[in-house]
Amino acid sequence: MDFAADFFALFELPRAFRLDLSELDARYREIQAQVHPDRFAHAGEAERRLSMQWATRANEAYQTLKKPLERAKYLLHLAGRDLQAESNTAMPVDFLMEQMEWREAVAEARSGGDHHELEHLHNRLRGDIAGRYDELSQLLDEAGDIETAADRVRRLMFLEKLLHEIDDALASLDE
Repeated sequence: MDFAADFFALFELPRAFRLDLSELDARYREIQAQVHPDRFAHAGEAERRLSMQWATRANEAYQTLKKPLERAKYLLHLAGRDLQAESNTAMPVDFLMEQMEWREAVAEARSGGDHHELEHLHNRLRGDIAGRYDELSQLLDEAGDIETAADRVRRLMFLEKLLHEIDDALASLDE
């Protein structure tokens, strides 16, 4: 194993957005079985520290690759594309208007305690997000269109945040 390898190489997976998650899980378990600190409990200090570093790196890589948004951000990073997510918040007006409408609908359903409407919004948004991930997959894996992919990732960051807000609203109504 090469500690400096990118996350895909660490798991011996192709550098692509579309991943076989069961293969990722299997490779992660294999690496963890090799480097888990428990296996090095009676080893010297240097070996224990190295084992901990490997286990931490494998866990970071796994957490990044198993989540589609994080995987896409990582692929853009590997392609040398910085999203500048904190400083670059410019979005097309139609997208921002759509976000405002979604947020108003969520706020209205939340304040009205409308669990059914929140579930409906959640399902609609999950469908929208799934379609956007399909598009992102095509942009990254087939077209190699890094610029458009970066724009789509920034949009997905907004949508994923909105999905979490809906989940939080549902959870608050369940309490």
